[in-house]
Amino acid sequence: QVQFEESGGGLVQPGESLTLSCAASGEFIRLYTMGWYRQAPGKQRELVADMNNRGGTNYADSVKGRFTISRDNAKNTAFLQMNSLKPEDTAVYYCHVEAQRLTDRKDYWGQGTQVTVSS
Repeated sequence: QVQFEESGGGLVQPGESLTLSCAASGEFIRLYTMGWYRQAPGKQRELVADMNNRGGTNYADSVKGRFTISRDNAKNTAFLQMNSLKPEDTAVYYCHVEAQRLTDRKDYWGQGTQVTVSS
């Protein structure tokens, strides 16, 4: 199993910034992809940004130029710097990892953290 410690969500005004963090721990050998997905009410869960263990990144078109993902592999921790937040960024943000265990490679999800952008 993989456990998550997520932090950084909250309520901000449009144009402000937030940083999400996600620390993973548990019985795995290594983490491949770490990142965040988000789900707004009535919408499907979508990729926000992720980074593989070689530093390659993917971003949703809607956040390119505003969000930056980074990770500390030694601490199994990822960070999402979110700048110039917009009301449409309001959603529950879920940390996601792809973990290699002794017998398999699986996806794991955090419990989610609420980000609300409103004036």
